[in-house]
Amino acid sequence: MSKTARILIAGQAPGARVHESGRPFTDTSGDRLRDWLGVDEPTFYDAGKFAILPMGFCFPGYNAAGSDLPPPAICAKTWRARAMDAMGQVNLTLLIGGYAQKYHLKSTNVTDTVMAWRDHAPSIIPLPHPSWRNTSWIKKHPWFETDLLPYLRQRVAQELT
Repeated sequence: MSKTARILIAGQAPGARVHESGRPFTDTSGDRLRDWLGVDEPTFYDAGKFAILPMGFCFPGYNAAGSDLPPPAICAKTWRARAMDAMGQVNLTLLIGGYAQKYHLKSTNVTDTVMAWRDHAPSIIPLPHPSWRNTSWIKKHPWFETDLLPYLRQRVAQELT
């Protein structure tokens, strides 16, 4: 994090591969997210431009079905407010997935929250998680690519200039 970053990416928690890399979004989800934002890797990883603050810093493990466990709630309760206070002027917060949306907006349904993105813009934009698992969700909701993504890219570009 940096006091100069104007865009906050509030994610979930790293997956196993990302946890091992020690760098957030170093997987296909990161590739998709950078495409959604319209930025390249050097820009995305410039801490002076983007702050990346997940709901949990470590990989939480797998459940019995082999899916990632949610970030432990104790993580955000312990340090999130202090981390947010340590940042400077964040003008745009991107809420990636349900856990970040629930924490920041008290929402419980990703589809409803993302559909209502205009209610939170221009300072907050809720997004589905960019995982390949959400490809069918994206196909079922064409407005995401036709309406939300162009606005998202415009807002990101505005904050980067």
